Amino acid sequence: MSEVQPDATPEPTALMVWLAAIGSGVLVATIYYAQPLIDPISRDIGLSRQAAGLIVTAMQIGYGLGLALIVPLADRYENRMMVTTSLVVTALALAAIGLSGNEVTFLASAVVAGSACVGAQVLIPMIAGMASNARRGRVIGTVMAGLVTGIMLARPFSSFLASVAGWRGVFFTAAAITLVIGLLLRSLLPIRRPASKESYFKTLRSTAATMRYGVLRRRMAYQMSLFGMFTAFWTTAPLMLADRFGYDQQQIALFALAGAGGALAAPLAGRVADRGLSRAATITAGLGAALILALTDYLVYSGAVVALMIAAALFDACVQSNQVISQRLIYALSEEERGRINSAYITAIFVGGSITSALGPVLYAHFGWPAIAVAGFVLTLPIAIAELLNRPEQRKAVQAS
Repeated sequence: MSEVQPDATPEPTALMVWLAAIGSGVLVATIYYAQPLIDPISRDIGLSRQAAGLIVTAMQIGYGLGLALIVPLADRYENRMMVTTSLVVTALALAAIGLSGNEVTFLASAVVAGSACVGAQVLIPMIAGMASNARRGRVIGTVMAGLVTGIMLARPFSSFLASVAGWRGVFFTAAAITLVIGLLLRSLLPIRRPASKESYFKTLRSTAATMRYGVLRRRMAYQMSLFGMFTAFWTTAPLMLADRFGYDQQQIALFALAGAGGALAAPLAGRVADRGLSRAATITAGLGAALILALTDYLVYSGAVVALMIAAALFDACVQSNQVISQRLIYALSEEERGRINSAYITAIFVGGSITSALGPVLYAHFGWPAIAVAGFVLTLPIAIAELLNRPEQRKAVQAS
């Protein structure tokens, strides 16, 4: 296959876009497989109950390191190689997790798996950059729908498979799927070699310089608020469902599947963004999220489980819609800095989500579900207000700053 420079990259085919969506979902699901399996894993590898949280933390540490140290390199190194290497290394690390006989090998393999699976954040801007401006939003929306579906299905998938094949079977199966996707993407993706020849460390240092873009700062703040509440909601919802409705793990997993329905909004949001309606969609996402989260307090109090599931799906739709719109806007800022822009954006969102996932259960433990509803309203309503106040002439000035 001949080498393709960034400005000559062909339009992505429908098959390429859908496979990228599946690949992104498979990669990001890596950091969620272990969450429902903490108890059997910790007992099997000899990890104490007090230290069992390290099983999830190791994955998150690895993912955070990958976002900061690997994703920016998409502006320096050939992208197809980075994506396929990510998939292969992730598959090997997942297999190593399945073979782990003690806590040291498990945690080390988990850090590697978390670091390697950030290839999804190389793949998404790569595919987005290949698409024409007229269809870029739709392409991003489709790929993001795959990524979100991977996040939402990872937990019920691992819970169900573990009941049949044990927790090791979950990681062996995930490794096989990841490897197959890697081989398929290797055969379909074109070579994309960035023009930048900066050194590794200079590329990493220059990531901070992308914060000069006002659009990036604004969209980062918006999505940190929305994703922060997304993680707080889905971290505390299982506790609330068990306390208020007496749900067991299987029932909680079925409720979580409702959130996967929110992924369907991503392609629609992409089409809306392609039509130049990003501002209206952002206001709708912020206002919608605030009202939905506030409403959940009444739904929990009244025991309206079906309505609560619908509210969860609609809230997730708001989060994913704003994510697609934000990515379409920030990817257009600079072709040469797209990897570093994405690294700064996703890292900030990930850090915000990690903080709120820890704070959510604390709020719930002390004040119950009303605290989650109020926090959600307070954090997400300012998005709609800020975008309403951000007039067209102000947006031009912000983008140029």
